[in-house]
Amino acid sequence: MQAYYYYLYLITKYRAIMYFQLNEEHELIRQTAREFAKSLREGAIERDEKAMFPFSSVKQMGELGFMGMMVEEQYGGAGMDTLAYAIAIEEISKIDASVGVIMSAHNSLVLYGLQAFGNEVQKEKYLRPLASGEKLGAFALSEPEAGSDATSQHTTAIDKGDHYLLNGTKNWITNGGNADIYLVIAQTHPEKGHRGINALIVDKGMDGFTIGPKENKLGIRSSDTHSLLFSDVKVPKENRIADDGFGFKFAMRTLDGGRIGIAAQALGIAAGAYELALAYSKERITFGKPICEHQAIQFKLADMEVEIEAARLLTYKAAWLKDHGKAYAKEAAMAKLFASEVAMKTTVEAVQIHGGYGYVKEYHVERMMRDAKITQIYEGTSEIQRLVIARDILK
Repeated sequence: MQAYYYYLYLITKYRAIMYFQLNEEHELIRQTAREFAKSLREGAIERDEKAMFPFSSVKQMGELGFMGMMVEEQYGGAGMDTLAYAIAIEEISKIDASVGVIMSAHNSLVLYGLQAFGNEVQKEKYLRPLASGEKLGAFALSEPEAGSDATSQHTTAIDKGDHYLLNGTKNWITNGGNADIYLVIAQTHPEKGHRGINALIVDKGMDGFTIGPKENKLGIRSSDTHSLLFSDVKVPKENRIADDGFGFKFAMRTLDGGRIGIAAQALGIAAGAYELALAYSKERITFGKPICEHQAIQFKLADMEVEIEAARLLTYKAAWLKDHGKAYAKEAAMAKLFASEVAMKTTVEAVQIHGGYGYVKEYHVERMMRDAKITQIYEGTSEIQRLVIARDILK
């Protein structure tokens, strides 16, 4: 009898690990994000074609609390957890992945890093206006010679006593043109390698800071991606985040959380394309019946459903681990790797199910296919995710 009660105790104590039903708060976030996302459908094709930044949608996300979801309420954020954030990214990316990545880069890469490692002065000055959506943030790590190899930073931040002199170029920066605040990773002590790298807060408009032309991209075209050029930019010493030489660790820890956001974005792209393909398969008639009644289409839809649900579970698990203070770097990499592969496969199949209609812009799935590709590249390519996973399981 004692063994039975001990068994019940263990079930009660650890039930959250295997409890798959979302709570009321998470369901409310899903519904709110879903309702907001509906407004994105209209204009999505035009924004994609003209590479138009969605200013009004970003403003609305700030008003809804989506631009500071995981920031503590004392700094003006919504005080929600990573799972709620992943759910919101998923729902928004079902309709427009460009809007999803604007929100993701701002929350995961900028706000998380400032809240986790910034000091109180930095939080009051920078985190608060970012969390409210009043200002937009960007994270600047990649360079012409430092993409997957993030240790090879050629951008330098030379210590000049009361300030750093920042010189160099950053590439592929999401929110690069419209951000107000930039977290820039730069090398201060080359002789120390990655231990000599710092993370600096740079304001738009600082002398010597120039924003390069907007990139003409394959997908996520309404998010603005730019190069950033720094020429003798004087960055005050108080704008360094954490200790001297902490920059590389800062970047890697920030990217771990960022991968959950991109996994959620990829999940949303896949789920959105699947929903469109499923609906179309019920409407399109061939050989006297809806194409969803043909086994070839049924098998495609079945595979989509299985893989999307698997991607969702991986993504939610990584978010859950982060929220509960557990190690999650491997799980975040697994979620991003798998969800991005599923997004690419699902969108290709969604185009196939639509046939010729899938190849024209009116039906959205061709845009989603183009959007999906970047999820296999940014915030660590699929190859880098496999390295992260392998190193963790072999250590």
